Parts: sequence; structure tokens; C-alpha cells
Amino acid sequence: MGKYLLRRLAINVILVAIAASLAYMLAATTMNPRAAYEGRQPPVPAAVIDATLDAYNLNDKTPVLVRYATWAKGVVTGDFGKTWNGGSVNSEMGRRIMVSLRLLLIGTLVGFALGVVLGAVSAVKQYKFSDRLIGVSSFVIMAIPVFVLATLLAIATYNLNRGLGFTLIEYTGEYNPRLSGWDQFLNRLNHLILPTISLSLGSIAFYSRIQRNMMLDVLGQDFVRTAMAKGLRRRTALTKHALRTALIPSATYFAFAFGTMFTGATFTEKIFAWHGMGAWLVDSINQNDVNSVAAVTFFAAVCILAAAFLSDLLVAALDPRVRVN
Repeated sequence: MGKYLLRRLAINVILVAIAASLAYMLAATTMNPRAAYEGRQPPVPAAVIDATLDAYNLNDKTPVLVRYATWAKGVVTGDFGKTWNGGSVNSEMGRRIMVSLRLLLIGTLVGFALGVVLGAVSAVKQYKFSDRLIGVSSFVIMAIPVFVLATLLAIATYNLNRGLGFTLIEYTGEYNPRLSGWDQFLNRLNHLILPTISLSLGSIAFYSRIQRNMMLDVLGQDFVRTAMAKGLRRRTALTKHALRTALIPSATYFAFAFGTMFTGATFTEKIFAWHGMGAWLVDSINQNDVNSVAAVTFFAAVCILAAAFLSDLLVAALDPRVRVN
């Protein structure tokens, strides 16, 4: 098992490097940081623009491979370069990473856990009212884009707060900076409610469908019937034998779901005014900020491949054949 995980980890490191490199090359060849300086009044001399862009490694007159080599050398040493206006990409990342990770980690875990539970319940209660309710709700949620769902939740919460006459659930921002200590901690949790719901509902719906189908396949297997025939309680047989086996496909999908989650977080952060990596990506594209786009892509690649490695750990823990091989 150790060799298997080390091999997977090495592959993931290589994939991160490839993904970040391709993202930088795409951004460097399609974006125009020079546009941020041209057309100003009074006009900025061309020599000054070139010198500024050279200092930030953003000059389109420099061959893209040369710019890439400079950028890659900096990344290896932990320096992601400068933003289009001379700020530190590292400082901006440090300020925004934890904002996004809070949403991504909580949303992913909540989506996975509740989706698996609802899928298992739906399979055990096949064709009953609860099964049909979970199924219909899942398909409705999957048909609604994340940004539409987030907007509807924000509007509904605004109307709810106005009707109550006080703020029950926060619908914008990360926290109230005027609060401190325990009050600010509770306020942060309140601000997490709507973004987490927006991100996790799609995962809950998708996982519930996968888990239901896998659970139904396993429930008809001989080893489950044998376990109950030997006197094992039905609940124990379902959780210890059936659910564990049916979890393997869901665990495999975990890494791909994390990538979808990051895409949803981009819209969610903008809608709920969270200043995270997703919102930064949108702003960086609008500002032709090559180094910032590359940094966000690097972060996304690391997160997705970390989720893939965690997925490998889950599969290895659930499937004895992986541990043997």
C-alpha cells in the first residue's frame, strides 16, 4: 500500500507542474497586461511601460518561453511574481487562500457525507416515498446552476431577514470586522451558512444518486445475504458490508467533485462577496494579470490533486485489493 500511495503522490506532483505550466502559457499568450497602461491621461511613455512590464515579468515583447522560465524559477523558490500593478502575488495568495479553503473543505465534506447517507437511505427505502422525494429533489437541484442557486438563496434570505425585522442569516461578506473574540467566531459561522449550502447542495444531489445505484447493486450480492443469514443484524450488515463496498465508486469520484466544487466556489465567492481565490481569478482575468491567473491555477491544481490523493487513501482503506497490490 505504501508503494502505491507514493507512486500516486509522485504522479500528482508531476500533474501539478504540467497544469500550472499550461495555465501560465495560455495566460501569457492570450492576455495583454500592456492594456492596463496604454490609453492613460497623460500618456505613459512606451519606454516606461516596457520597463514596468519587464520588472513584473509581463512584457509581451519578451518571448513567452523566456517569461515562463523566469516565472517557473520563481515558483520553485516559492515566489509567484508580481501582479499587474506591482503588488506581491504571494501576499495576495496568503490573504485569500484560507478564505477559499474554508468554503471548499466544508462544502466538500458536507456534500460527500450527506450525499452518501441520503443515497444509502434511498437505496434501502427503494420505491418508498422517501426514495422518490430524495430522487426528485436531487434531479431538481442538479438542474439548477450554482450561480442561480446562490442568487436564489441570497434573495430568499434577504426577504426572510426583512420579514423578521432582524438579521437571522448573513447573506454577504465573510464576517463583521467590528466584532471580536467569540462573537466574531459565531459571526463567521453565520456567514458560512449560505455559501456552504450553495456549494454542497449539488454534491449532495450527485453523490446521493451515485450511492443509491451502487448500494442497490451491492444489496443483491451473495455476501450481504450470507452475512444476514448468519445472524448478523440487518443494520450491521448494511453498514459494515454493503455500505463499505458501495462507497468505493463515490470515493473514486471525490477528486473530480472537488474540481467542480472549485468552479462553483468562483461564482459563490462573487455572489456572496467573499474575497477568495475564485473571486481573485475573475478579477485577474479582467485585469489581464498573468501571474495572478497562473497562481490561482496552481492553487486549484494542488487542491484537486490533493483531493485525488485523499481519494486514493479512501479507496485503499475501503478496498483490500488495493492494499494487497
